[in-house]
Amino acid sequence: MTHRIPHGSGAKGPDELRRQIEHTRSQLGDTVAQLMDKADVKGRARARAADLRDKAGAMTVQLRVSARHAGSAVQDRAAQAGHLVQDRAAQAGHLVQDRAAHAGHVLQDQASHAGHAVQDRAARAGRSGSSNVPQPLRGALRSGMRHPGAIAAVGVLGAAAVAAGFAWRRQRHH
Repeated sequence: MTHRIPHGSGAKGPDELRRQIEHTRSQLGDTVAQLMDKADVKGRARARAADLRDKAGAMTVQLRVSARHAGSAVQDRAAQAGHLVQDRAAQAGHLVQDRAAHAGHVLQDQASHAGHAVQDRAARAGRSGSSNVPQPLRGALRSGMRHPGAIAAVGVLGAAAVAAGFAWRRQRHH
C-alpha cells in the first residue's frame, strides 16, 4: 500500500515532515509483515497442519460417539428380536401341547367307547352262548366278562400310547 503525497504538497514544517515519515514507516512495517507472512511457507504449513489435526481429532471423537450409539441400537434391536422369537416359540410350543392333549383325550374317549362296545358284544355273545366265539378266544372272553375294568384300562393305555406317538411324530416333523 503505497501512500503518495501529491506533487507540490510538501511538508509545511519539520513537525509535519516527521509525522509523514512516521506514518510512512508504519505503513512500510505493515507491508513488510504481510510480505513476511506470505513468504513464511513453513509457518503457514504448520498452522494449516495444526488446524487439520484439530479437525481430525474432533471428527474422531464424533465418529466414536456415533459408533457407540449405533452399536447400542443394534444390540437393542437384536435383544428385541430374540425376545420376539422366544415368545413365538413358546406360543407354538403351547399350541402343540394343547393339540396333543386334545388328540389324546379324543383317542381316549374313542378307546373307551370301543372298549365298551367290545364288552357289550362280548356280553351279548356270552349270553347267547359262547358257541359263536372261536375256541381259543373263549377263555379271554370269560376273563373279560369277569374283569371289565381291566379291558377298559388296556383300551385307555392304548389310546394314550397312540396320542403320544402322534405328538412325537408331529413334533419331529415341525
